[in-house]
Amino acid sequence: METLALNPASPGLLDAATGLYADIVFDRPLDHPYTYAVPAALAGRVGVGKRVEAPFGRGGKTTNGFCVRVSTNPPARGEVKDLERVLDDDALVDDHLMKLTRWMADYYLCGWGQVLHAVVPAGVRENAGTRQAVFVEPVAKEELPNPLPTITAAQKSALDRLKKENRPLELGQLARLAKCGPAVVGALIKKRLVKKFTERVESSEGQGGTDDGLAPRPSPFAPLELNADQTAVWDKLNPVLHKGGFHAFLLHGVTGSGKTEIYLRAIEEVVKQGKEAIVLVPEISLTPQTIERFRGRCGTVAILHSHLTDAERGAYWRRVATGHVQVVVGARSAVFAPTRKLGLVIIDEEHETTFKQESTPRYHARDVAVMRARLEDIPIVMGSATPSLESWANAARNSYTLLELPNRVENRPMPPVQVVDLRHEPKPQGKPGAISPTLEAAMRATLKEKGQIILLLNRRGFSTHVHCPACGHVAQCAHCDLALTFHRTKAALVCHYCGWETAPYAKCPGCGQAAVRYQGLGTEKLHAEVEEKFPGHVCQRMDSDTMAKPGSHQRVFDAFRDGLVQILVGTQMIAKGLDFPNVTLVGVVNADVGLHLPDFRSAERTFQLLAQVAGRAGRGEKGGRVLVQTYTPEHPCITLAAAHDYGTFAGQELVHRKQHKYPPFERMARLIVRSEKEDAANAFAETLAGAFQSALVAHAKTADGKPAAVRLLGPAECPVFRLKNYYRFHFQVQSEASGVLHEVLRAALAAARPPSGVEFQVDIDPYSML
Repeated sequence: METLALNPASPGLLDAATGLYADIVFDRPLDHPYTYAVPAALAGRVGVGKRVEAPFGRGGKTTNGFCVRVSTNPPARGEVKDLERVLDDDALVDDHLMKLTRWMADYYLCGWGQVLHAVVPAGVRENAGTRQAVFVEPVAKEELPNPLPTITAAQKSALDRLKKENRPLELGQLARLAKCGPAVVGALIKKRLVKKFTERVESSEGQGGTDDGLAPRPSPFAPLELNADQTAVWDKLNPVLHKGGFHAFLLHGVTGSGKTEIYLRAIEEVVKQGKEAIVLVPEISLTPQTIERFRGRCGTVAILHSHLTDAERGAYWRRVATGHVQVVVGARSAVFAPTRKLGLVIIDEEHETTFKQESTPRYHARDVAVMRARLEDIPIVMGSATPSLESWANAARNSYTLLELPNRVENRPMPPVQVVDLRHEPKPQGKPGAISPTLEAAMRATLKEKGQIILLLNRRGFSTHVHCPACGHVAQCAHCDLALTFHRTKAALVCHYCGWETAPYAKCPGCGQAAVRYQGLGTEKLHAEVEEKFPGHVCQRMDSDTMAKPGSHQRVFDAFRDGLVQILVGTQMIAKGLDFPNVTLVGVVNADVGLHLPDFRSAERTFQLLAQVAGRAGRGEKGGRVLVQTYTPEHPCITLAAAHDYGTFAGQELVHRKQHKYPPFERMARLIVRSEKEDAANAFAETLAGAFQSALVAHAKTADGKPAAVRLLGPAECPVFRLKNYYRFHFQVQSEASGVLHEVLRAALAAARPPSGVEFQVDIDPYSML
């Protein structure tokens, strides 16, 4: 293992008596640890998985890092500095997570310290929700002073109460129980009849976090009798849960087929064995309905979501690490929960792109979960009505075992889907709107029959395009090459990428004309149109603008379930995780949003979104239907989504991917070079291109030395060239062999170091191509 020779701050820092050396990694993009000597004072405290403070860099600045190895082997060369401090009493990362984070650093080409820093929540690193408490306990009989000192009546009362409790008490707690002041207890300590010690405990804030969702509670969701399809799936899954060992299952079940019941039974089985389970769900699927199902059926459950405070998140982590939690349910980062005896991992909606992190480390939670299951030798179940093509291909090559639920529970039919061709819809009188005459008629009929409606439009705001018809000026972000969106509620033009806002135009900033046009459609404008056309019914909007406050989702869902809201308008957050039997009409207002982006996954994402939102209809006895408005009704992803035919879509799309050598048939990496100066970014991109060419010659070979095909595209301007004031160029590197791809990337990046003011990002298995 490579180590860096560091000069000690002063001679004689190494305490030769210990002979211990610690390898430390820091939150930096570095591919190797740094070796430090362990002073005698820290020899009993240092350990793998603990954080330490150590002098780092030329100036020897005290920096936090993680210990990843302790040994008696001195570095091969040079002198080493001493560790300064060990920050943790117990390891924050166990052996399983150490192996997982090491794999992540290697696979995603980032620093091991960066991964560890991301894996351990800030609330844990900063001890949020805890405090240092002073405890007291009686001195052992053999340690009492001789002769015994005289004590007052108050002191005797306090000492007797402490002995009666037969456990350590906080100093203040003893004073309250004994009805005396702290000085009385202090006198007992001074007379060596009581000894004190400090210990970190949960504060009231941290304790509050552990109460929410941990305790088992009665649930209205009792175990259901399995139908024939579910029984066939359970008969394949159950033996593996008893036997143990790594086994990856892909559960492909249409919407409403009962996948959740399979998850719950699997978790119950694992909990019976004294093991724990991790359940990953997309953040937008963490609905009250979903949470209640797990709380009522699965023992002690911790729910991890983005609205937790640092103190609450830290409290959950500590409870999980000490074995007080049996099931962890959460979004992407829950894959790193520090379970003591993990027995099962479940990923619901495994196709969701939100499982991919877009900052360092740029990991995909599904892939990390599969590797964690492999390393801990346990089963993993991935479920979806529209599996990712990567998982579908893994099932086709028998890397995953395919389990199928082809029918809805209780033999309910899939809802019929009508495609509305907007090119041929009759033009309504008056101003044009987003709701076609066909959709409007269906909505009126549904409301007349006391049914409820969901309308999907995956675009926020009121007007998505603001321009001047006189000179052609378009309202653009000051920091990005992107158009601004008008939000009427905020009365502002907003950039949805960097958040920059400006006041709406009273006149064109280009030519001064007052005839500025606000065009395009977002959920805010759709909401206004619905309220105008259906004034006697309650309409609620759900998007990230209206659902920012904690509890917002639950309030809307409760009102919708109780029938207080008849029409629900929203973005993709209403397309998943909802089960409302009275929803008899789902309308997709514009199926073309996202379909024509410069992204090879655009058709797959459109199919998935349409199939998922269509699945919200027809879940009750009334049945339901779906209307899809589009200008491209002949596109395969729309016609096949309307036919509920995932198999044909996946087959056709995989043929297309193979022809163009896209994943899952080749591995891909995307590199972005960015700088606030366009020339600097362009110059380094060209330098990096030269390094890639040299690396291709030297490293594009298979294990047996034969040439390996590696395709390099770029450098080219990113589709969004300027983002957050940075000019961006990107590369796309592809190869059938993951090992070859990584070798080429490592060689090129090592040969070309960016100058000051220029940064680069490496994204393995990218999901964002903009």
